[in-house]
Amino acid sequence: MKAYLISIGDELLIGQTVNSNAAFIGAQLSDNNISIIKSSVISDDIKTIINEINLAVSLADLVICTGGLGPTADDLTRSAVVQYFNTELVFNEQALEDIKSMFKRRGRELKDAHKDQAMVPKNAIIIRNENGTAPGYWIEDNNKIIIVMPGVPYEMKAMVTNFVIPKLVDYIGKPKEYIKKITLQTTGLPESLLAERIGNLDELLGEAKLAFLPNQYGVRLRVTVQSTEEEQANNFLSEIEQKLRSKIGRYVYGRGDETLEEVVGRMLKERELRIATAESCTGGGLGDRITNISGSSRYYERGVITYSNAAKVELLKVNEDIMAEKGAVSAEVAMQMAEGVKSISGCDIGISLTGIMGPSGGVTDKPVGTVYIGFCDDKLCTAKRFQFGEDRILNKNRATQAALEMIRRSLLGIPFDE
Repeated sequence: MKAYLISIGDELLIGQTVNSNAAFIGAQLSDNNISIIKSSVISDDIKTIINEINLAVSLADLVICTGGLGPTADDLTRSAVVQYFNTELVFNEQALEDIKSMFKRRGRELKDAHKDQAMVPKNAIIIRNENGTAPGYWIEDNNKIIIVMPGVPYEMKAMVTNFVIPKLVDYIGKPKEYIKKITLQTTGLPESLLAERIGNLDELLGEAKLAFLPNQYGVRLRVTVQSTEEEQANNFLSEIEQKLRSKIGRYVYGRGDETLEEVVGRMLKERELRIATAESCTGGGLGDRITNISGSSRYYERGVITYSNAAKVELLKVNEDIMAEKGAVSAEVAMQMAEGVKSISGCDIGISLTGIMGPSGGVTDKPVGTVYIGFCDDKLCTAKRFQFGEDRILNKNRATQAALEMIRRSLLGIPFDE
């Protein structure tokens, strides 16, 4: 089955909103052996929407549209669908009940504009929306499937997960060829050095494919295998994963969409360890990432933001003379910050960050992007220097990633410098 994705919205065209929907849908379809031949972004215009659907059905078996189903005047997708299929709107009781339930849960008053969203194209099977007011549509016409969903990401994702993918899998049946994928999450080595350590790809992969996907936190390695036998595809995928881990295992922290904070949190919880953070340059970013994980209260005791030198001295007992001699951005201060937060919290681990995020503040021996991360547990108190780039926000994000990686390595007994 070939799919064509249509993302509708002026806000996408002008860059006001990032089109994360297409990425999510593309990944879900790909995981279920449905190939995507094109993904387009178009404006909120009835004629444009109709023309794009016309093009899509001429090229693909499956057309998925997102966006333009809301209650306001600029939401024109429903009208376009009605015109395209030359049908009419009919009242749907289930859609209205879902809308009423949503408003009741949120304690809001139901308006006529929202009730109107229970009017759906006559030829559509509704896709229930338990997180918003606009139902989606599943329409089958001339051996084609046209799916229309809201553009709000969390509404669309629930529809895809709970309805669209299961129904598509039933519709397609058993595939003639199995496409299996795995993604390994790595951090700590750039793409070029990872490739160097992995070595000869032809020897490693055979008929499989390996994609290097760098981002601000590291490099994702996506392996894809194809086979007429599902078990054979799974075995081949497992074999390649083990080969990769034998070469770069210490840099691999997770699989799939796992984040480093998820992995670290799980390890801390399993070992019944508690951690505290002391942050300067990242302004609480590390604590924010740690507490993004549900259940983090079981291992995260506190976070202290000591942005000024005075705060470092007052709250963490950093030695003023050492700070005057070495500077606030130094290994010595980072270690004392980590030791200080560990001491005042009574935790098993204290970790700290101090650095120069930029774009100003750099000097010859400590340019912009210099960060020291301190680590202290019952066996070791140390600090490591990192040199990131010149972008302030990227530096903050990379610094929190490096801190989480130091925690992971400490828990696994992997040296910080390897």
